[in-house]
Formats: sequence, structure tokens, C-alpha cells
Amino acid sequence: MSDSEKVVLSPAEIDAKAQRLIKNTAWGSAGLGLVPVPIVDLVAIGGLQVWLVRELAKLHGVPMAGNRIKTLVSALVGGGAPSLITTGTVSLFKAIPLVGPVLGLALAPSLSGVSTLALGRVFHAHFKTGGTLLDFDADKMRAFYEAELAKANEETEEAQKAEPAAA
Repeated sequence: MSDSEKVVLSPAEIDAKAQRLIKNTAWGSAGLGLVPVPIVDLVAIGGLQVWLVRELAKLHGVPMAGNRIKTLVSALVGGGAPSLITTGTVSLFKAIPLVGPVLGLALAPSLSGVSTLALGRVFHAHFKTGGTLLDFDADKMRAFYEAELAKANEETEEAQKAEPAAA
């Protein structure tokens, strides 16, 4: 399909596609949290998060800006969010014989998924309001990210509580 033949999506269609993309990527990120090798899981999750932001940018028609996505994701996710420090710690716990893999298996998937869900929501909201990769300010968006992180964590906990009832 050439540029002149691109399909134009309505804002509602863009929103629906973005929500599906974010949710599916969060599930993928949670799966990567199961990788038993310390640090490898973090690298894979980081790559998936960069891919998510790239796909959201494409969906919103936001021009790419070189390696800016990787820098923005690192700045937002690594810029003081306590859960992510815990994610890194959980990754390192996997190296501790016997106890480490159990802790990693119990905690890493949830933390990875929650982080990716929040990240996707922040960038989707930014792009939805006309923002670009060049005007994204990680320091200004950090409070929004942390609020989305808390919201995603709460949603995950509610879903886990409801899961036994559904069985």
C-alpha cells in the first residue's frame, strides 16, 4: 500500500487499536517476566516497551525520531518509579539459588505487565492529544506514569482476586 492509499482511521478506531495493542503488549511483557535469566528479562521487556511506543507512534501518525523512543522510555520508566526498581531487584533475585527463581516467578510477570500497561497508556494519551516524540517531557509525565502504574497494579490485583471466583 502506498502512502496515498493509507487507510484513515477514526479517533475511536485508533483508540480501540491502541488499547488492544497496549493490553496485548502488557501480556507479552508479563510473559517475558518469566524468563529465568537475570537481566535478560529486563533487556527483553525494555525492547518490547520500545516497540510498543514505536507502534503507538505509527498508529497516531507521529513521526519517528531516531533513538529518541529508547531514551524516552528509559527516562520515564527508570526515572524514579519505585515499582521498576523492584522489577530490577526481582530480576537480580533470580540469580539466588533455590529462592530466587521462586521469587522471580511470583513477582516479575506482574510487575513487568503493569509497567508496560502504564507506559503504553501514558504514550497513547500523549499522542492522542497531539504530542510527538520531540515534545514528550518524561519529567513532566512521571506523575501521570506513576498514577497509571498504581491504577494498572490495582486492576491486576482485582483481576487476580476475581480469577478464583470465575473458576
